[in-house]
Amino acid sequence: MGANLPVDVDRVRLELGRADGPAVSAAALLLTGAGRVRSGADLVARDQPGAPGDAVRHVVAPDGGEAVEVDLAALADSTERVALCAWTGSGSLGRVTGLRLRLVAAGSETVLARFDMAPRSETALVAGELYRRAGRWRFRAVGQGYDQGFSGLAADFGLTSAPARPAARSPRPGPAPRPAPPARRETRGEELLPADMGERLSLRKQQVATSLRKGGLTGVTARVILVLDASGSMSGLYAKGTVARVAERMAAVAALLDDDGTMQAWTFGTRPARLPDLHIGELPAWLRLHVRVGQLGVIGRKKRPKSRADGQVDMRTVGIQNEEQKVIADVRAYVRDHPVPLPTLVLFFSDGGVYRSREIERELRAAADEPVFWQFVGLGRSHYGVLEYFDTLPGRTVDNVGFFAVDDVDRVADPELYDRLLSEFPLWLGAAREAGVLR
Repeated sequence: MGANLPVDVDRVRLELGRADGPAVSAAALLLTGAGRVRSGADLVARDQPGAPGDAVRHVVAPDGGEAVEVDLAALADSTERVALCAWTGSGSLGRVTGLRLRLVAAGSETVLARFDMAPRSETALVAGELYRRAGRWRFRAVGQGYDQGFSGLAADFGLTSAPARPAARSPRPGPAPRPAPPARRETRGEELLPADMGERLSLRKQQVATSLRKGGLTGVTARVILVLDASGSMSGLYAKGTVARVAERMAAVAALLDDDGTMQAWTFGTRPARLPDLHIGELPAWLRLHVRVGQLGVIGRKKRPKSRADGQVDMRTVGIQNEEQKVIADVRAYVRDHPVPLPTLVLFFSDGGVYRSREIERELRAAADEPVFWQFVGLGRSHYGVLEYFDTLPGRTVDNVGFFAVDDVDRVADPELYDRLLSEFPLWLGAAREAGVLR
């Protein structure tokens, strides 16, 4: 699983097939960029065979199995993903032999891809999905299973009603229970936080766990690194407290993923600078002391620098220009010099103004063979250069970069932010292990 490929035709069919075992039903969920349905109309299944506008239709495949046909050109702009779901109303999918997913070009009937699945105790799964990236459609196999049937799967995507069950060979079971919330994992130092901040952290850790579970990850451990743009154009976001709030929200990712609840951090403008490590118990002071915008260096007669707390970076040495490639190189060197038996997730926030695309591409291409996934987040609809289309570039061992941009990150709810932030990390993990990048 985890395959990722471009789709260069307008109409495709996603087919589920099996050799033997209980009947398997197929359904499609039309999802926004937040990974959620807008309403029950975004479900396409046997008893609701068409989405508004008929861009997605439930059909019968040539081999008699259930399938979904998608007219990619006719999908609404707000639909950024189409997830193909499979489930059975008679026992687990592990009883189904030869379960497979085929991606077929409708009309020419050319098979674009085939993926064999081997579920075990799951009663429902997301088999694969079409998704929009940089204006183009792509496909990836997912294989994420659920033990609570379609109801459990649907709840993760904001859907409360379930479609009809497939024909079953055993009595119809009762309603499937809603999935239990992820177990809380205590983080060292969490008890030192102010009550309101501790409560936010606890809730956010649960939301991070839910987002990871959607990608098939439970109990995963990773090193988390935060990178904050401190260039001059970011000054308004720093002044409003937006960057500090972003950093607090990212602390929840480190609190859940990192085994010691510590997050390394960098700031950058004209030059990069490593910040003191963020320990969860010191979060309020860390945000106050270290989330700061860059400053112009002093020209001519030197002014006496303002007094700084221990560990504070002199932001005049950081400067105010955009030199992303320098901080990327700095983080890469740190990872090489401080190896750990874990994957590394870099959360990189910037407001754009990218003008060093060639240098950035060179760094990130070289990083494809390293155990690091780079998740870039744009704060505003600015120019992001190569970051906007990097995952379409060939010639890399694995796709090691994710990117999305939001107009106002403060208005993006935590579940949506974490879903978008963590949607590609699980896919990279699988591909990196298969390619030998992770061992």
